[in-house]
Amino acid sequence: MKLHTINTGFFKLDGGAMFGVVPKTMWQKLVPPDENNLCTWAMRCLLIEDGKKLTLIDNGIGDKQDDKFLSHYHLHGDDTLDKSLAKLGFSRADITDVFLTHLHFDHCGGSIIREGEKLKPAFENANYWSNEQHWQWAIAPNDREKASFLKENILPIQESGQLNFVETQDGVDFTDNVRIRFAFGHTDAMMLPQIQYKGRTIVYMADLLPSAAHLPLPYVMAYDMFPLQTLHEKKAFLEEALAGDYILYFEHDALNECATLQQTDKGIRVKETFKLSEL
Repeated sequence: MKLHTINTGFFKLDGGAMFGVVPKTMWQKLVPPDENNLCTWAMRCLLIEDGKKLTLIDNGIGDKQDDKFLSHYHLHGDDTLDKSLAKLGFSRADITDVFLTHLHFDHCGGSIIREGEKLKPAFENANYWSNEQHWQWAIAPNDREKASFLKENILPIQESGQLNFVETQDGVDFTDNVRIRFAFGHTDAMMLPQIQYKGRTIVYMADLLPSAAHLPLPYVMAYDMFPLQTLHEKKAFLEEALAGDYILYFEHDALNECATLQQTDKGIRVKETFKLSEL
């Protein structure tokens, strides 16, 4: 089995929204904002090459939205999903499975492409994986979260016949080397792949820990539906990850791809950062 980082570019989000109740005087030391209070974030996906299976975890924002929508997020950088796959000798047609941690637009927007007036799966030969609990949450969204669930990203997956559900049970196996953790604070039933690789445990953090800057327990995004739940989930996960010497793989950290943890007098913090390719 091989793991490959798939960079799909950068976008910007409001720094205050990304750090919730934490004052700007504190978070700006970790992630400096621009003159409009916007911070740069990655959309870093992961490719699992395992025998005949080629599984892509999340797929970025995509490019089918109109210019007005995309202008809010200031997309930048040279990386795209297709370029990153091509560097490894792959194309979208080679992907056998698309694992969606959750259905917010910056995680699943690349699932569907627009051809003329038609919306169709970007990965024509792939099974798409979600879970029924999160799917139902996404297709009938609450008023606070509905701007993150775009029907054009979601419904065509089901209409294509390529949608599959995993069991909503913490620790359920996805493959021999990948099991699924569930988290319920950011959104309902978000899935975090936990991967056994080269004798190490790697967890794809999605939006439980979007970046290394979010390790302090109170640093919870204002985007989270249930912030106290996130707080409890972070605390339990960080203690487990520290004890197990896990590697955290960050989806949104613009600078740090992977990190290990250490105990400090301020709590659990980053020990080392590195690229996945350095393992």
